[in-house]
Amino acid sequence: MKLRLNISLLVLFFAITGFFCFAEDERPVVDASKVPVEKIANRALPAFHIVGDSTVRSGGAGAGLWGWGERITPFFNTNKINVVNHAIGGRSARTYYTEGRWSKVAATIKPGDFVIIQFGHNDGGRIGDPAVKNRADGPGIGDEIVEDTKPDGSKEQVHTFGWYMAQFVTEAQARGATVILCSPIPHKQRWETGRDFASFAQWDQEVARAQGALYFDLTMVITDAYKKAGRDKVSTFFADKGTHTSDAGAQFNAACVIAGLKTLNGNLLGAYFSPKGLAIAPYVPTPTKNP
Repeated sequence: MKLRLNISLLVLFFAITGFFCFAEDERPVVDASKVPVEKIANRALPAFHIVGDSTVRSGGAGAGLWGWGERITPFFNTNKINVVNHAIGGRSARTYYTEGRWSKVAATIKPGDFVIIQFGHNDGGRIGDPAVKNRADGPGIGDEIVEDTKPDGSKEQVHTFGWYMAQFVTEAQARGATVILCSPIPHKQRWETGRDFASFAQWDQEVARAQGALYFDLTMVITDAYKKAGRDKVSTFFADKGTHTSDAGAQFNAACVIAGLKTLNGNLLGAYFSPKGLAIAPYVPTPTKNP
């Protein structure tokens, strides 16, 4: 009886915190060998590096799936800054790091660059569960390690979500970059009645605070914008069951990223925005209604 109660409480905890994966793990994991690291157009200019998963770059995928990183360039003046999208579909913070993709990206970072990082959509679930394709990392930001046995029999020491995010931050900062962490875009099913990705937002914020990085809550920037747009409009922003955005949704979310960026350190990227970017107002949280 006590065991059943403990399991029930654990399930309730994961449900409340949002650490369960949505039932969409039939989504393909993009073959990284077929996605070259994007070249920087003008090395004399600073770069705005974008790191994330398929909600940041989906590449159309034959089903009209697009990520906000693929639609954010028009908001920047590319005569002043390079916009470089390094996101890969199907990645968690763990796999982006362990597969070596991050090391390739880090090699392109130079002093004066900016790096924005968004993970969370593929980081939940139970370590060792085949359904999550060896992407799950541990909850929290601590130094805890869990051993995962991979399909080929090899062992991997899996760290917490925050541990991987901290590696990104410290390695980019060591190369002279300004690092910005943002929480994930919300699911179609989770923006109307509550908040999505509460735990990941908290961990991102804690890592940013501990490592001297910047942070904004993209989940809530978009959630508040969705509420203003309304359900009918938002329904056109998704191209699947509720994770990936359409072209219209990607453009909408890209504008929300700009609104979030404008809240950081007196609009530190303001000098690099195009007229389209300058026209976006900084995000202002919706006041909480008293009961």
